[in-house]
Amino acid sequence: MARSERLLALLQLLRRHRRPVTAQALADALEISVRTVYRDIASLQLQGADIAGEAGIGYQLRPGFLLPPLMFAEEEIEALVLGMRWVEKRADARLAGAAGNALAKVAAVLPDDLRRRLDDETLLVGPAAAPAIEVDMAALRDAIRRQSKLALRYRDADGGDSQRVVWPFALGFFEKTQVLAAWCELRQDFRHFRCDRIGRCDSLDERYPRRRQSLLKEWRQLLGIAADAP
Repeated sequence: MARSERLLALLQLLRRHRRPVTAQALADALEISVRTVYRDIASLQLQGADIAGEAGIGYQLRPGFLLPPLMFAEEEIEALVLGMRWVEKRADARLAGAAGNALAKVAAVLPDDLRRRLDDETLLVGPAAAPAIEVDMAALRDAIRRQSKLALRYRDADGGDSQRVVWPFALGFFEKTQVLAAWCELRQDFRHFRCDRIGRCDSLDERYPRRRQSLLKEWRQLLGIAADAP
């Protein structure tokens, strides 16, 4: 790996960690020596990277630092295009449109040779075989962002309807369905609501009393999901 590529890879690695990471962990991930990590950290700091920490404690890239102009390896382009195409095929119209716009913005700043690879990408996404979703998915995402309560009319697996007031904090995208994760006031517990079974969704214009991040953390712990998992 060339030194410039190694420095960029080190920045990317630091960016993925929310907490300080040791030089040994960085060295193991990049398959280089700890001594090289120390030299590279010092070089990045001299070039303006806002990296906090020191040897023996760990390093962390402070928020707000911008990475150098976009450069992608071939498999990174494949991953990017495949992900965007999946969203275009499987998500609602607004999110699909946003994925297309995002991919166009990335293409606009890529060097010519990488842009050609993006245009020639051969990884395809097939059509979804999922039940129709009646609820406005954009409204669900907006409620999650605003941390506002939702009133749902929900149909269970046996066809029975119920009225729920929930605190939405996450959306899960699966092969055949999409699921809203929320705290349910009726059950006083976390519940998962299949979006194709939500008959109606009304925003109550009322923020729920707990922070979304706190609900998400507690839910992850309950299900045994790692904090860094998507």
